[in-house]
Amino acid sequence: MRVLVTGGAGFIGSGLVGRLLDAGESVVVVDDLSTGRLENLAPWQGQPQLETFVGSASDPKLMEGLCRQVDEVVHLAAAVGVRLVMDNPVRAMEGNLLTQTTVFRAAAAANCRLLFASSSEVYGPSAEVPFREDDHLTMGATRVGRWSYAASKLSGEWQALGLHEKDGLKVTICRLFNTVGPGQRGRFGMVLPNLVRQAQAGEDITVFGDGQQTRCFAHVDDTVEALCRLRRCDRAIGEVVNIGSDREVSILELAKLVKSESKSSSQICLIPYSEAYGPEFEDMHRRVPALEKLKALTGFEAKIPLKTIVQDTLKAKLLYGVRLNSPG
Repeated sequence: MRVLVTGGAGFIGSGLVGRLLDAGESVVVVDDLSTGRLENLAPWQGQPQLETFVGSASDPKLMEGLCRQVDEVVHLAAAVGVRLVMDNPVRAMEGNLLTQTTVFRAAAAANCRLLFASSSEVYGPSAEVPFREDDHLTMGATRVGRWSYAASKLSGEWQALGLHEKDGLKVTICRLFNTVGPGQRGRFGMVLPNLVRQAQAGEDITVFGDGQQTRCFAHVDDTVEALCRLRRCDRAIGEVVNIGSDREVSILELAKLVKSESKSSSQICLIPYSEAYGPEFEDMHRRVPALEKLKALTGFEAKIPLKTIVQDTLKAKLLYGVRLNSPG
């Protein structure tokens, strides 16, 4: 099997690429390196089964040519992180929409199997938890920039499902919830690597709001395993499937766990959202996926507990010298 992974030099993408190569499959990576790094692929560079293209998945000529050479596509390339979206919501939305259109049409024309990485953000500020794939969705006001990312991903879902119905695109939509672990960087607003960096550097550990907002964190290895199972599941074609963990933790409790596991002397400080992101920022109070559909289709359940996730992230950050290099 020959697999094209867009965003394959990113955090989740490189983990998936490694898993595919270790399983004996051939992989083609396309990444513009806006958030990914070629260093993430270093363990596999030089393998004849890996081809890497530094370029944009929004390039029709590139994508059409590559899709004709592969059996399936995993589309992970996208704007990532709250900070990146808040800093330039127009760029994030336009980039996602253009790239999705290009990848979907190229995959449909080449009759490739496609996994599209959507996001838990599409559930918006809904209070109905857990979030189920067939729920009606609640979107935030258009004046609030953060929801532009959700809107772009949701538009991609409708487009992919439309191409499935009209042109037979063999697509599975994967709504990814918070994925964390070794190798994730905090510069785009990802909470765990930021907390880890601060704890290891002896800085204040900053928690936004009152810290009572909850999330469910899945280890990147669990997310990659779920993606691998879905790509082999014919019953998942034409379906929307949540991927993540359903074990809830408040951000304040996460900060305390990071502080404890790192044996840090840092203080935990609460920072108002308005100070971090501006006066009109909105957040989800709870983000919890319903995972029955994923289990029914693949038998998969997230296995790695949060304490192990934090320990793995701490070890990786120490290995990469984060005590000295603050960007994380």
